[in-house]
Amino acid sequence: MPRKAANSKVGLLMSLGSSAIAVVRTVKQLRRARGTQDKLTAADTLAGLLPLVTSALLVLRRLRRRSPRSSG
Repeated sequence: MPRKAANSKVGLLMSLGSSAIAVVRTVKQLRRARGTQDKLTAADTLAGLLPLVTSALLVLRRLRRRSPRSSG
């Protein structure tokens, strides 16, 4: 069963934080793979990074829509 989207601002911020941590860990893994000249691991890590970045951007978009905009 698919998860429901987080409705609260705190939930969205926690989701964004966990996505950011996952992106940082994946970038470190990518650097390590590039340092060892392991192209297959680097490609696998890069492929895993794309959904993480996409989910973080989706959460940011939801947060922007929820925040009140000041007209000034």
